[in-house]
Amino acid sequence: MPWEDDFDADERGERRPERAPVTGWRVARLTAAYTGIVVGAVGLVIGTVVAVNVIGTATNPGGFAAPAAAGSNVALPPTVIQPESDDQRIEADADAEGEPEGDGDATVLEEPIDVSGFESSLMEVIDGEWIARVSGETGIPERALSAYASAHVLSAADDPECGLDWATIAAIGEIESGHASHGSTTLDENGDAQPPIIGRALDGDGVAKITDTDGGLLDGDATWDRAVGPMQFIPSTWEKWGSDANGDGVADPNQIDDAALATAGYLCASGAMTTADGWRAAVFSYNHDNDYVDKVAKVARGFAESAG
Repeated sequence: MPWEDDFDADERGERRPERAPVTGWRVARLTAAYTGIVVGAVGLVIGTVVAVNVIGTATNPGGFAAPAAAGSNVALPPTVIQPESDDQRIEADADAEGEPEGDGDATVLEEPIDVSGFESSLMEVIDGEWIARVSGETGIPERALSAYASAHVLSAADDPECGLDWATIAAIGEIESGHASHGSTTLDENGDAQPPIIGRALDGDGVAKITDTDGGLLDGDATWDRAVGPMQFIPSTWEKWGSDANGDGVADPNQIDDAALATAGYLCASGAMTTADGWRAAVFSYNHDNDYVDKVAKVARGFAESAG
């Protein structure tokens, strides 16, 4: 059957009008028309891409390849000098003068927050008024906030080029465990998570597959590793980065001071966090998920804005 015969009737069976003869001029006109349509479509696509990129650059100066969010960049928490106890002062006076001299002119600060850890920690503490104010404005429990702030101060002293701040550490603590409030867990006055926070078995079922690395010492599981503590450290990671921030001679991932300082060390190992790229790279190293990085950024900026 000729091609013309196959298409000479419409869907109702009625005969279609005769086609005009195809001439060179008609072919030229059709070609020009189709060319115009193609050119117009391409131009529209290009224009749309340019417009979207312009809008995107306006909200994200680095363009679409740049990070959508970065850290909080808050100031170093204020510290004060922790006063000696009466017994310490009497002993010091007796050593210096041969006999006690009473209280002298020493001024005792009201309820400072101890920044336990390192040799100088018995002298330097986070300002208690700052802790109370920022805790009230951010909703971060005071005991957890003191650990985050201490980690900021100690990190700044140990690695001033890093640029890590307490708000970033606090954001990770919020996301990982609700500041050690996951399930029925609470922080006691010593900063210990009671009961300990133990994550699910990393058995490869929807999670990473990590066989036991600590004989169940930290996570109670001799088959699979599990994330442990307020900052959810894997035992093998804790073995490398664990810290004894409260000076009790034990690096414990369930102790908030130890866990916060270990988090600081881990993040700063990625390099300076003073740029958006550097900050995101550090947080990404903590959890290889860009959505997680964005969430930490959002929470950290919220804490920074609330703290003022």
